[in-house]
Amino acid sequence: MLTRRATLAATAGLLTSAAIGPAFAQTATWPTRTIRLIVPFTPAGTTDIVARILAQRLSERLGQTVIIENRPGAGGNVGSDYVVKVEPDGYTFLMCTISSGAINYSLYGSKMPYKPDDLIDVGLMTQVPNLIFVTNELPVKTLAELVAYAKKNPGKLNFGSSGIGTSLHMTGELLKTEAGIDLLHVPFRGAGPMLQEVIAGRIEVAVDNLPSVIGHIRDGRLRPLAITAAARSAALPDVPTTAEAGFPGVQATAWFGVQAPLKTPQQIIDRLGAEIDAVMKEPETRAKVADLGGLPPGLTPDGGTTPAAFHAFVRSEIAKWAKVVKQSGATAE
Repeated sequence: MLTRRATLAATAGLLTSAAIGPAFAQTATWPTRTIRLIVPFTPAGTTDIVARILAQRLSERLGQTVIIENRPGAGGNVGSDYVVKVEPDGYTFLMCTISSGAINYSLYGSKMPYKPDDLIDVGLMTQVPNLIFVTNELPVKTLAELVAYAKKNPGKLNFGSSGIGTSLHMTGELLKTEAGIDLLHVPFRGAGPMLQEVIAGRIEVAVDNLPSVIGHIRDGRLRPLAITAAARSAALPDVPTTAEAGFPGVQATAWFGVQAPLKTPQQIIDRLGAEIDAVMKEPETRAKVADLGGLPPGLTPDGGTTPAAFHAFVRSEIAKWAKVVKQSGATAE
C-alpha cells in the first residue's frame, strides 16, 4: 500500500509529466511545419540572395519548407524587431546582418527598438567584402581618381547604400573620413533599389556587398574601384583592395547569419545551428557562395560555425563597430 507521501509524490510526478511532456515532444519532433526566415531587407540584395541559398538547403535537410519573408526598413531594424516580438516556437528566424546585428546598436542608440539580449545567435552563414563602385558616366577609373574628382567637386557627388547603419553606409563614411572628401549619403530600403539608381546614373558612387553587385560588374553596367578587404577577391581578381588603392583604413567585411527570438527552445537552437554548419560545409553550397564573393563562416577550427562561436563573434562585432560609429560621427538622424 502506498503511503500518503508516496501517493502525493506520484501524483505530482504525473502532473509534471503531463505539463512538460508536450513541450519535449514538440522539440523532439521539430520541425513539423513551415519555417519562416525573415529577411530585413528588400529582395535582390545580398541578405536576400544568401538567405535563399540557405533556405533551399535547409528545406531539403529538415524535410519542411523554409520560406523567405522580406520585411525591410530602418537598416534592418524593422524586420529584426518583428522577429524579437514573435512567438519563440522555433518556426520564425531572422537573417541577421552586420548592420542589424552589430552596427545599429551604437548608430541608433536609445532609438534602437531591441537589444542584443533579445535575440539568440544561431549560426554564421558567410562573410563577404564590400565593393566601392561608380556609375559608368562618372569619369573616374580608380579610387584615387574618385577622391581627386570629389575634392574638385565638393558636395556634388552622392553615395548610395542599402540603408542607414548598414556596413555599406559605414564603408562610405570611412572613405569620407580617410580620404577627406565630401559625399552626400543617400540611403535606400535595400540594395536592389539602390543599384537601379546607380545604373541609371542618378547616384554617382555606391558601396554594396559583393554578392548583390557582382553580376552588374561582370556585365559592365557598373565600374568597380576597390574591394574593402585585406586581400583581393577570387570572384573579381582584377579589382584592387582599398589598401592597394592607397586607403588601407577603408576596410569592412559584411556578414550574414541566423538569429532566433529569445526563449526559443535550446534544443531547436542547437539543431538548427548544426544544420547551418553542415550546409555551409557542403562543397556545392560553398561553391555557390564563393562565386558571389562570399567566404566560409570561419568561426571554428574547421572553418564552420556554432551557436556559441557565433555569439562570441556578434558581441565582438558590436564592440568593434561602436568605436567606428563614434569615430565617424555617423548617426541615424
